[in-house]
Amino acid sequence: MKGHPGYQGDDIDYCAEILRQVDSPHAKLLFDVYHVAIMNGDVIRRLRQYAPWIGHIHVAGVPGRGELDDRQEINYPGVMRALLETGYRGYVGQEFIPTRDPYEGLAEAVRLCDV
Repeated sequence: MKGHPGYQGDDIDYCAEILRQVDSPHAKLLFDVYHVAIMNGDVIRRLRQYAPWIGHIHVAGVPGRGELDDRQEINYPGVMRALLETGYRGYVGQEFIPTRDPYEGLAEAVRLCDV
């Protein structure tokens, strides 16, 4: 399965358009980098494009939703730098499924995302 096809909010472009139309400071996107990468692609462009509507970030390694290490596809330091450039100052939720020592994986993910 690729992401969550068929879910109401399975497309970041669709969800962002709803929020743009609602135009409320109380409705924000959960920008899940893992899902955007596998469902839509072009993560950094979308981060910049939808920055005004982003309320929270989730991260995980692609493929497999594993740790944020050198065995996955996403360049998280680049993604985090782009996120900071947008002015985002919120939290980044580490939402990966550990495949080894969870504390070691979390420490590595924090180092990668601390730009």
